Amino acid sequence: MNPTASATTAAYTTASDIVRNLALVRDEITGTAAKIDEQQMARLASHLSHPGRIFVAGAGRSGLVLRMAGMRLMHLGLTVHIAGDTTTPAIASGDLLLVASGSGTTSGVVKSAETAAKAGARIAAFTTNPDSPLAGLADALVIIPAAQKTDHGSAVSRQYSGSLFEQALFLATEAIFQSLWDSDQQPAEQLWLRHANLE
Repeated sequence: MNPTASATTAAYTTASDIVRNLALVRDEITGTAAKIDEQQMARLASHLSHPGRIFVAGAGRSGLVLRMAGMRLMHLGLTVHIAGDTTTPAIASGDLLLVASGSGTTSGVVKSAETAAKAGARIAAFTTNPDSPLAGLADALVIIPAAQKTDHGSAVSRQYSGSLFEQALFLATEAIFQSLWDSDQQPAEQLWLRHANLE
C-alpha cells in the first residue's frame, strides 16, 4: 500500500465518520445475531458438552475467532486442540471438530471436515450457506445470515468482505461459552487457574 495514500485517507477520517461506522457495525451485528436460530445454537452447544476431545479448524479471520472460542472452552476444562498446531494429535471417533466458513466451501476447512467424518468424529459447523459442502458434512449446523466474503455490494451488509460473518461468529461462540459456563457453574476463579501463565 502507498504510505502517502494511507496517510491521506487517515487525515480525512473525522469523528463523525467513526460515529457513523460504529453505528453501522453495531446495527448490522445486532440485526444478524437476532436472526440466528437459537435451537441450532443449542444443538451445537450440546455437542460441545459430549465426552471427547474438541478440535478447532478454520481459515483466516474465521479461524482466529474459533481459536478464541477454543481458548474459552479450554478454560471450562475441556480438552481442545487447534488443527495445524504441531502438538495436535489425530482426530478420532468420539471427538468433535468445530469449524467455520462463511461460504462453506473453504477448501482446507471442508477437507478437515471430510477427514474428521472418515475418522468417525462429529462435526459442528458455522456457515452462511446451508447448501454448502461443509453444511452437508455437519452433525450440528448453525447458519449465520451474513454476506459471504465475495458477495461485494450485498444488501445484507455494507461492511467489507466477510466482516459481518466473523463478528456474528464471535458473538455466537461467546454466547455458547457463556451458556455452557452457566450450566457448569464453576466459579470464575476455577476457570482462571487454567488461564495461560507462559505469556
